Amino acid sequence: MASLFSTFPLLRRAAPRISKEFFTCQAARHAALRHRNVQQVLESLPIQRAFRSGKPRTQTAALGVEIAQDAASPLSSLSRTIRNVKEETSRKSFFPETSDKAVAYWLLGSAASVFGLVVFGGLTRLTESGLSITEWRPVTGSLPPMNATDWDSEFTKYRSSPEFKQLNPRMTLEEFKSIYYMEWGHRQWGRAVGLTFLLPAVYFIARRKVSASMAVKIIGIAGLIGFQGVLGWWMVKSGLKDDLFAPGSHPRVSQYRLTAHLGTAFICYTAMLWNGLSILRERKLLADPVAAEKNFSILRSPALKVFRRSVAGLAVLVFCTAMSGGLVAGLDAGLIYNEFPQMGLGLTPPKSELFSNFYSHTADGSDIWWRNMLENPSLVQLDHRILATTTFTSVLGLWAYAKFSPTLKSMLPAACKRGIHGVVGFVWLQVILGISTLIYLVPLPLASAHQAGSLALLSSVMILGGRTWVPPRASRLVAQKLAISTPVSKSAVTTPFARFQNVGIGGNGTSLGAANPGV
Repeated sequence: MASLFSTFPLLRRAAPRISKEFFTCQAARHAALRHRNVQQVLESLPIQRAFRSGKPRTQTAALGVEIAQDAASPLSSLSRTIRNVKEETSRKSFFPETSDKAVAYWLLGSAASVFGLVVFGGLTRLTESGLSITEWRPVTGSLPPMNATDWDSEFTKYRSSPEFKQLNPRMTLEEFKSIYYMEWGHRQWGRAVGLTFLLPAVYFIARRKVSASMAVKIIGIAGLIGFQGVLGWWMVKSGLKDDLFAPGSHPRVSQYRLTAHLGTAFICYTAMLWNGLSILRERKLLADPVAAEKNFSILRSPALKVFRRSVAGLAVLVFCTAMSGGLVAGLDAGLIYNEFPQMGLGLTPPKSELFSNFYSHTADGSDIWWRNMLENPSLVQLDHRILATTTFTSVLGLWAYAKFSPTLKSMLPAACKRGIHGVVGFVWLQVILGISTLIYLVPLPLASAHQAGSLALLSSVMILGGRTWVPPRASRLVAQKLAISTPVSKSAVTTPFARFQNVGIGGNGTSLGAANPGV
């Protein structure tokens, strides 16, 4: 045998291959090949990869079967959505996905309390009661004077203030008590707002009644309330020193600090109102995600882009107009030019009066423009008139755009149309109150109603914005709920088996001729 292999070297190299072919069971070999091919086809199907945590295996190129990618498979998309929701829920397991409805009612109640506090603060300023308490004691000052000695002590402190010396030198103790109780009530209301917000906030967060994002917003509002208290005393302090206003002038708080105090109150109120309504709106949208997604698709339309931006611009304009009203109140600018629409002999006072060198603090007069705009009562009132007129015409223009534009008339949801009507009603009321307050020399009831009207107008614009803008978080939650609750179609489930039959596994499951013609 060795001599045979040495004589024919080619036979030596071919012997292992010949022996393997002669002594191997061909039936067993074909059965193993068939089993391996079927297993590779099954493992590469999308329905198998959708429920397997590992990486998808490579496709079997020999079968010539085109396996769809994961993104094209409904079951794969569904499994990824469910997995993403579970992973996100596990990361935020401490807080729920949506806030409790009780949190919304609490925020709206707090907003109503701040609304009343703003109106009462305006009454405190109009009655010139804000400077009656000359100290800031956040804790011990919660109790009023309890006896005659305490009242004498408080009255003595007030008699040393510039307001008493220049305006009220003949004031009696009984008259002092009336303005003292007005300011004390305003401060007590502020303390009540802080406590009724802080304590429930701690409870709701500790009991996991709010979502993670809402918890952050609530903490921010709580900090804003504390900052508002500090601003209030900073404002009052400006009216207790002679060096903060010109000698011999009317003692009053700084118009800058008054406007900052008023603006912070507006922001605090708006934050409470907006977040309270957001919780209720979010829960309503999640109750019917199909209708919510349909509404979102309408609001996202490019045809409503101008309308959405117009509402946002209107909210900023209303806020700026209200802040200019704070400057008017701080300078008592409403007590001059008590006529409308004219101011003196024309629509505007003379230029020399509007931009007077009297208000400039620099030798070159470089600050004459901005100081007159913020410190000159004549120009401050003119600015407020211009802003108020612009707000009024902008609201009417937005209403006309929504009513007469064929696109908006057909696409705009009914809730948005009702919101526009509400804004139009409040802006008419605010204009009537403003003109009446000016003409009748700032009477107490009209001036207080005018201040409340500005906050009501801002509220109506924010409500309109809530119906017009698409909230990103609510949109994401609605999309997730739709992805989880939408059932998988029957064709999506049977399609992989149709592909399975196309590769050669028929009804009896025995034929692989199409995939392996050589078997």
